[in-house]
Amino acid sequence: MTLKIYFENQQKAEPITYGLKMLVRRAILATLAHEGIEGHSEVSVTFTDNEGIRALNNRFRGIDRATDVLSFPLFDDGVGGAEFGHMLGDIVLSLEKCRAQGAEYGHGFARECAFLTVHSTLHLLGYDHETGEENERDMRARQTAIVEGMGLAVTAEKTEDVK
Repeated sequence: MTLKIYFENQQKAEPITYGLKMLVRRAILATLAHEGIEGHSEVSVTFTDNEGIRALNNRFRGIDRATDVLSFPLFDDGVGGAEFGHMLGDIVLSLEKCRAQGAEYGHGFARECAFLTVHSTLHLLGYDHETGEENERDMRARQTAIVEGMGLAVTAEKTEDVK
């Protein structure tokens, strides 16, 4: 499997380190592997802050508040046509929310970034937890399995931050 990620930084609160990029890459690869996606895939990942994600959430979803992650699938079926490879779409991640939620939930910034990346990648693959309780349970189970498979299960100890 090959993966091309186009990273963009639109925030100043958190440093964009090699470790953070590799964590996001690992999360996307783990999700694709879990879902049996093979071949070449492409994803765009934009790091933003609460102000930036709030503007996007309002513009595209009509919800005027900051959220943690937004997903913009390129194709309705999640994986697109074979002639394009697997051009999945765009992930927009609020690093400000990652920092706050990682602290709030007690598992740290790195695990929260990985979890939200997995969550968003599942959306890019066509999963939607907002379409009913069964879909929500299914997506939650997939997220848990993928994050645990990455060695980032929620434990009593806080996950180390990425360097």
